[in-house]
Amino acid sequence: MLAPAKHRFSVKDYYRMAETGVLRPDARVELLNGEITDMSPIGPFHGGVTNYLSQRFTLAAQGRWLVTVQNPVRLDDHSEPQPDLMLLKPASDFYRNRHPLPEDVCLLVEVSDSSLARDLAEKLPAYGHAGIPEVWIVNLNDETIEVYREPNFSGYARKAILGADDIARPLAFPDLTVVVSELVRR
Repeated sequence: MLAPAKHRFSVKDYYRMAETGVLRPDARVELLNGEITDMSPIGPFHGGVTNYLSQRFTLAAQGRWLVTVQNPVRLDDHSEPQPDLMLLKPASDFYRNRHPLPEDVCLLVEVSDSSLARDLAEKLPAYGHAGIPEVWIVNLNDETIEVYREPNFSGYARKAILGADDIARPLAFPDLTVVVSELVRR
């Protein structure tokens, strides 16, 4: 007896399903490694932390990067996840004609509480494999920022866990600081 095969969707299939109504317009889903997955609801703490980062990063940008919140990044033909926040290289069209690619990303941030296991086991390796240079997992459960750098085929070679007394600085913009205790304060 053959094991049932999974159908792996492409980004093109994913958009076609949305256009034809297979995926509802209000569906909170994302495509990763050819699989369409429901996204967890965003609670107030998760939303507030994302808002904090968005405002902090936007005020500091001064044209050096573009802040995008909960928008897709095209990793490959079978993955287009929607991270909580990204710092992107500036684009004159503000990415109106295509979604950002890994080479456009300076920093990608996932704010994680109920999604922590999936973010670490599935999304983080996909980001590393695609070559995203730096990923922060804001671990709301442990009130830390996990910083991942040096992407490789299976994920990231370097990991640092920053606690309440630490300051996070993106590799691409070391003058931009986030005090962990301020970020995860309830």
